[in-house]
Amino acid sequence: MTAEADPASSPVSGPAPPGALTERQEARRLDILRATVRLARRGGFDAVQMREVAEEAGVALGTLYRYFPSKIHLLVATLLDRLEQLHATLRERPPSGGSAAERVGETLLRACRALQRDPCLADAMLRALTFADRGVSAEVASVSRRTTAIILDAMGPAVGPYGPTPQQLSAVRVVEHTWRAVLVGRLAGRASAEEVRTDLATACRLIELTVPR
Repeated sequence: MTAEADPASSPVSGPAPPGALTERQEARRLDILRATVRLARRGGFDAVQMREVAEEAGVALGTLYRYFPSKIHLLVATLLDRLEQLHATLRERPPSGGSAAERVGETLLRACRALQRDPCLADAMLRALTFADRGVSAEVASVSRRTTAIILDAMGPAVGPYGPTPQQLSAVRVVEHTWRAVLVGRLAGRASAEEVRTDLATACRLIELTVPR
């Protein structure tokens, strides 16, 4: 049996950004995300069903839908939450490479390793990102912005005082696409650790091409 909806949840209509929620609503949202993680760890993408998530989180099904309209919304939001945690860790322990390309490569390898520790969860989140349609475009854009921010932070001084250039942003997008592709390949057992490292290093060389001389 799921718990009945409470007043703290009722004002939410669709996936609201965390900053727009009250303290109690944000706590409820985090409970839902944690429940999603537990289910995905047990059985991957197929184990994350809205009714089961509601039961695991102790909320009414209607309450869950007020926060997240579908399992795709839910899993993409979970990915964003994991990336935000990763970004915080990287800021505490930034990469140490001598060049922008080396620092970005090190950062993305660390991100791969962090996600690979929970392969069923990582597979579920990446499958949701792949399946996301226009209805999830805002959430997908948030994931992309966070990934871009992680890469730009790793680039460090290579990003000028006025922010990244259009060429740098284009290189970052290519690197981001490569990172997702090699991560999917690694999780599926189609790519070795060495192939992941080599492909990321190759893509990250684009970063160096955008650094002013």
